[in-house]
Amino acid sequence: MPAPSAPSFDAPPEGQPVVGPAGPIGMFIVLGIAATDDAAATVRDWCGQIGGFARSMRLRFPDSDVRCVVGFGADAWDRVFGPPRPAHLHTFEEIRAGDRHAPSTPGDILIHLRAGRADLVFDLASRLVTALGAAVVPIDEVHGFNSFDARSILGFVDGTENPQGDAADAAAFIGAEDAAFAGGSYVFVQKYLHRMDAWNALSIAEQEKVFGRTKIDDIEMDDAVKPANSHIALNVITDDAGEELAIVRANLPFGQPSRGEYGTYFIGYARDPAITLRMLSNMFIGDPPGNYDRLLDFSDAVTGTLFFVPSADLLEALAEREPNIDGSQAQAAAAAAGSAAASEACDDRPQGAAATIAAASLRRGDDGSLAIGALKAEAAALLPPAGTALPR
Repeated sequence: MPAPSAPSFDAPPEGQPVVGPAGPIGMFIVLGIAATDDAAATVRDWCGQIGGFARSMRLRFPDSDVRCVVGFGADAWDRVFGPPRPAHLHTFEEIRAGDRHAPSTPGDILIHLRAGRADLVFDLASRLVTALGAAVVPIDEVHGFNSFDARSILGFVDGTENPQGDAADAAAFIGAEDAAFAGGSYVFVQKYLHRMDAWNALSIAEQEKVFGRTKIDDIEMDDAVKPANSHIALNVITDDAGEELAIVRANLPFGQPSRGEYGTYFIGYARDPAITLRMLSNMFIGDPPGNYDRLLDFSDAVTGTLFFVPSADLLEALAEREPNIDGSQAQAAAAAAGSAAASEACDDRPQGAAATIAAASLRRGDDGSLAIGALKAEAAALLPPAGTALPR
């Protein structure tokens, strides 16, 4: 009598390590893909190497909690991998309201690293970037650190309301609503610079009103006394049923004291980027309009880019993915034009994005700091010029 066969089942895709506690040292690298003939193929090959680099580091230093997350922008996805594209991956549109500005800045690849030791973060970053070689150009690199008991440069605890456990997974990872990309996540990054002289001129009581939380013991203010324009009041959002909608933040402070640079690198992972964009709308436009986040009186966003983080399984499989030349040629040309336009000054862009975000619904249908504002001149020269049909 033959032995019974083991039951078959489809294991859920393994997500990249975007949730859970992480080491105190972080690095955020944003790269552009060069306009060379073999750049796209090099990036695809690199996708199959990333997991090995990270696993090797974790095996050698098991107590350092080395984490590596990689994501791709909309233009890069179209050029390197072709359709289909993740359902909600798009180029972030800037938000302007009064003198407040959330810029949209270029970025094809995001590398987000965390570990317990700075040398391990640096070594892994070096290996990852070296493997890409001339296929990429640098756009931004920020070295972050955990400050005291997870406090921002402004002195308040950051990430207190982050979901934990299963709730974090539910907030960060795509599910059956976009089955081809299940286990993936959308990540939005912004680099904020803070005006510390003005901030430090406030009393602690006034600073607490800006955040909506006590500074020393990290207790949220009662709704009866919490200002409507406080940071917390505008970042707690709910769906039509009154259920809170969450994202998973992994922010870190950074700075260069000798240059007077003090900042926060915001990085938020979400199952649906519309949640993050609604938070941004509340902050910059206001809810209702005009009731904007008072933290912006002391902080300036200087970057803003949306990326898709594939599951660990898909990331490795992308190494073998050949874009559909016929189906993605038009998308590739559009991506090339978009990359070039994004690297230029955007002061003359239309302001329609603000209204679009403010009016956007989070409900889906049944089917579903600064020395870096733009690329350096030599980097910009390597990016695809507008209207160029990209080699496949």
